[in-house]
Amino acid sequence: MTNAEHDLECYLVGGAVRDRLLGLEVKDRDWIVVGATAESMVARGFKPVGKDFPVFLHPVTHDEYALARTERKTGPGYKGFSVYASTDVTLVDDLRRRDLTINAMAHSRDGGLIDPFGGAADLDNRILRHVSPAFAEDPVRILRVARFAARYAELGFTVADDTNALMSAMVNEGEVDALVAERVWTELESALGESRPSQFIVTLRECGALARIFPEIDRLFGIPQATRRHPEIDTGAHTLLTVDQAAAANATIRARYAALVHDLGKGLTPPHRWPNHRGHDRSGLEPIQTLSSRLRVPNSFVRLALLVCAQHLKMHRLDTLKADAVLTLLESLDALRRPEIIVDFSAACRADARGRGGHGTRPYPQAELLQRCCEAALRVNTHTTGLQGDAIGTEIRRRRVIAIGELLRG
Repeated sequence: MTNAEHDLECYLVGGAVRDRLLGLEVKDRDWIVVGATAESMVARGFKPVGKDFPVFLHPVTHDEYALARTERKTGPGYKGFSVYASTDVTLVDDLRRRDLTINAMAHSRDGGLIDPFGGAADLDNRILRHVSPAFAEDPVRILRVARFAARYAELGFTVADDTNALMSAMVNEGEVDALVAERVWTELESALGESRPSQFIVTLRECGALARIFPEIDRLFGIPQATRRHPEIDTGAHTLLTVDQAAAANATIRARYAALVHDLGKGLTPPHRWPNHRGHDRSGLEPIQTLSSRLRVPNSFVRLALLVCAQHLKMHRLDTLKADAVLTLLESLDALRRPEIIVDFSAACRADARGRGGHGTRPYPQAELLQRCCEAALRVNTHTTGLQGDAIGTEIRRRRVIAIGELLRG
């Protein structure tokens, strides 16, 4: 204990308590302070950082310390709250406003557990359960539950039936329609970084939120694919397998997003053409643009997603392409100027190839082959004499085709 928190009634709360009880590494420590004022915190040397409610950074550890507070619903959406922080707010009052019971526990400084809502039992039973009916006041909590489902799926956690029912009611009442794009993207991006991002999608779908927030993904479920290539048949199921394959391979978040949206074109295939989806590599570009624009997805994510959608079929049959077609693929990726893109592009395509029933460990030599072809093209001598204008580019391209051809025949 430092002088800053001497005689301060404070408790370790939230994720630090949850993860400690699960035996996981505790990365961030958040504290709740009871019976103090903002002025007394500043006097102790704490630095105020909260905009909407009183949060302070410890002068030595830089942990976050927040005054105990309650919230009251004043309008639609996740911003429609008024915050009340005062010396008469108790620890239990503060814990009651939290989303899930497993996040509504506290440790006193001597290590004692304060668990007024049964969070420890829900941890033992691997249940994600809301603390109180106040959960329904904030639609972001639906996204958070889905993200926790993605994080802890491998530990066997599931969403409680009554919590799923409450989330469904929130969807039906239009609460999720008030979510702003930036917050949706923040939660999706975080979920893609979890070990089982598919469960983010599954959880939203089970309560009906997927159709409202991500309709382009929701419409994939129930659409059949040719069993010869897709033993799992359902396009939605394939999407879930694909994004989990990307996570299992520790692909970047950018590549995981591309894996998630690579088949959106199949959602636009007319039913009379099922289970074939010829041209989905082209028809998928527009829904990716629509979804990404609506969520304000970063440009680098969108660019990769569009490339994977447009070129993943060529990538899968890379070893059958002629040298000129391989060079055209590299040019479409802009890989001759930015060869680093091959890593993310290949990761998303590999996840697609493996995201099929029984194909989870299949080799994917195309990734190494594309890298080697790019290196061969870049080794070509680009110095020319006696040529001008377009003839220079034509000659360099001819040399690169020859170099790639020699490698392919090699």
